[in-house]
Amino acid sequence: MPNVALRSIPQGCSLSEAAVGMNIHQGDQVNLHADQQTYQVIGVDGDHNRCWIRRWPIDPQGGSPVFEVSLQQIADSGS
Repeated sequence: MPNVALRSIPQGCSLSEAAVGMNIHQGDQVNLHADQQTYQVIGVDGDHNRCWIRRWPIDPQGGSPVFEVSLQQIADSGS
């Protein structure tokens, strides 16, 4: 009988099969399809198809606000 407690659970979530298996994880740097700015992934909710990101690098004056986007808006930055 297999021990389910030892099974590894991957972090993040796969976008879709059409997205060539790209995975998004907390801390990853990504781009949006709408622009070429770099963003840092703060959190991922694969069950609801969204994630929270902030501009990267963080603005030293006031920080970078976190906002929510659909996973379909994310493009791999190649970093």
